[in-house]
Amino acid sequence: MDGYGEAAAVAMELEAEASPSRGRSSPVVSGSPSQNSDGSMSSWRLGLKNSIQTNFGDDYVFQIASCQEISTLAVSLSTNALKFYSPETGQYLGECKGHEGTIHEISFSAPSSPQVICSCSSDGTVRAWDTRNFKQISLLRGGVSQEMFTFAFGGSNGSLLAAGSNAQVLFWDWRSSRQIACLEESHMDDVTQVKFTPDQQSKLISAAVDGLICVFDTDGDIDDDNHLLSVMNAETSVAKVGFFGNKYKKLWCLTHIETLSVWDWNDGARELNIEDARSLATDRWNLDHVDYFVDCHYSVPDDRLWLIGGTTAGTLGYFPVRNDHDGPIGSAEAILEGGHTGVVRSVYPSSGIHGRLGQNRGIFGWTGGEDGRLCCWRSDEIAETNKSWISSSLVWKQQKKTKNRHQPY
Repeated sequence: MDGYGEAAAVAMELEAEASPSRGRSSPVVSGSPSQNSDGSMSSWRLGLKNSIQTNFGDDYVFQIASCQEISTLAVSLSTNALKFYSPETGQYLGECKGHEGTIHEISFSAPSSPQVICSCSSDGTVRAWDTRNFKQISLLRGGVSQEMFTFAFGGSNGSLLAAGSNAQVLFWDWRSSRQIACLEESHMDDVTQVKFTPDQQSKLISAAVDGLICVFDTDGDIDDDNHLLSVMNAETSVAKVGFFGNKYKKLWCLTHIETLSVWDWNDGARELNIEDARSLATDRWNLDHVDYFVDCHYSVPDDRLWLIGGTTAGTLGYFPVRNDHDGPIGSAEAILEGGHTGVVRSVYPSSGIHGRLGQNRGIFGWTGGEDGRLCCWRSDEIAETNKSWISSSLVWKQQKKTKNRHQPY
């Protein structure tokens, strides 16, 4: 989309009534869910504040990242480009181009550089971009025919960059751009996730298509023999992992066949394994079948974990994950409906990864998907958001073709 199309997408408004929650749950008119008379949690339907068509045609929105310090929202697209928007107004700011393959991950986590965003791609590179002028400022390349699926910053001194590739975990010194290690004996297939543990920055978690989740110590001269601390087996290809719980000792794991497991990564014990997660989530609302899971969201203040499920029509639900007699998945506590027309690929909460569910008045968060839309959701009281608007400036849009869901590796 050109600059005119981006501006017009924000400007055009179409008002629509926001519908109350259907089925078991009733709408909530406060900033957090309340309890029904039977003790179950109510859910609320979030109003759509804005929807931006990032491109015309069949382009996907892959991932959303944000930096509150510079008030910038970054979006990776299936065109191998990054686009930037204002998270408050949706105004288009600019784009970065350079990757020659699918962008698998983006992050604003470069040490001491809030204006820098990094991205990794199937073209075998990890690149850094300056969001002030949208220029590339750094390029790290793996081996020949290597793809880069994931990356993370950490280490004891904060200068390590770890990246997951084809059955390898690579390490660079971010300050010198020098590759310092390559672990190639711990995984047998594509490494889809690498994450440094929040409370122990020297510990690294890696997960792969081979189903293995490995824990490494990254202090000293890193190697497979002396720095592999433990291995957990999810028994199927791992899509995403994340930390939660007291001192982030717990690890949630989503797989490519839509199962969810919970681990204590310190002792390697699996505490929860939900193989029929889609069916269980579907039973916890009266909407369409839950077809896939986008992500998990953890609230530090509440010490609660939500599993975010979606339908092929673009509706999302936040389902609480529990480990008690009432079942592992609870009734949907928030529903996002009416913004997307296809599979949602990314959910970014405005309060950040550690905030309460819908704690802030104003913007609840952003979502992006295979319909090419970037949607912003309100978290105001229902009484004050009985209207929402969808921007689109769809003066003309190419008819979308039927396509299979893109795999992340």
